[in-house]
Amino acid sequence: MDFTTLTIDVLKMLSVAGSYGIGIILLTVIVRAAMWPLGLTQQRSMRTMQLLQPKMKAIQERYKSNPQIMQQKMMEFYKEHKFNPMAGCFPLLIQMPIFILLYSTLMSPQFIQMAGDSQFLFIKRLDATLKTSAGISNDGVLGVSKYDTFMTGKTAKVYLKGIDEPLENVKIEKPNKAVEVQGELEPGKTADFKISLDSLNLKFSQLDQIEKAEIDVTDVQTKESEKMTFERKDGLLVSSIPTKEMKASFHYDVLLLIALFAVTMILSQKAMMAMNKNAQQDPAQAAMQKSMNTFMPIMLTFTFVIIPIPAGVLLYLISSNIFQVIQTVIINKQLEAEDARKEAKVDDIDLANAKQIKEK
Repeated sequence: MDFTTLTIDVLKMLSVAGSYGIGIILLTVIVRAAMWPLGLTQQRSMRTMQLLQPKMKAIQERYKSNPQIMQQKMMEFYKEHKFNPMAGCFPLLIQMPIFILLYSTLMSPQFIQMAGDSQFLFIKRLDATLKTSAGISNDGVLGVSKYDTFMTGKTAKVYLKGIDEPLENVKIEKPNKAVEVQGELEPGKTADFKISLDSLNLKFSQLDQIEKAEIDVTDVQTKESEKMTFERKDGLLVSSIPTKEMKASFHYDVLLLIALFAVTMILSQKAMMAMNKNAQQDPAQAAMQKSMNTFMPIMLTFTFVIIPIPAGVLLYLISSNIFQVIQTVIINKQLEAEDARKEAKVDDIDLANAKQIKEK
């Protein structure tokens, strides 16, 4: 099953009024809402960890000279309090494949070809990165830079000798590696491309009958696509197309998205810290946690400035962070209510068991 294509189909259905920006936000909300129980498990585990931290530290200090005994006592302590230290990590492990799928889908050539030039609010193009150039697709001229790389679409239209009707939707094996530039790529001059016949998923007898094929070629850097006709030449399909030099431009809308990502990530971390404000915490651990909360947003923001991240992916990350803030606040209130009910129950039991003093 092609999960990328499936995700794109879902995205199409969620694109209200043709807005793929809204589709990205709704898809993020649906996925995060589906993982709500995992978020509850994670926050409950983190809260329990903070409450038990002083006792755990006491055990570690007492048996630090005997690691084997310390491990045994810690396991007994976990069993006594019905606590699994891995419970907080497990939800993250489950979420990672989903995040990777969404990320790869929004960066895929299929999405770029379908909705790359879509606008949303102040975002001019969902496929734009901080510093890039985006050419006009299917205008017969390919905008390139000297070291650009290329990939094909997932399918081709293939024409066979002696057969009037072409073969539609012939699968291309490894689209990201199927097409190669012949010679050196020089912007402004005609570019020659080649594709091996073996890249087409056809029977051997059909490969021998190929005359030509119509294939979409996409510049990985500029995201521009052109439909090209490849002619048969021995064991290759070859095609040429005029090119023009593309110069990178700075996209301030993407810079604003990166800034919004940093702000929403800081808010998300503050919400998580607020959850533990009443818990006793080791001073050294608290200082380390504070340092990490400061360092992580700066590091990720700087990474997104260096590594080209499409606006659509940043929109997904911002939506996810906002959802995380709301989820953390709601679950925190829910956990506080649970703690209050437990304390009230304990007080009622103590009151019921208390001895009544009779007047003399």
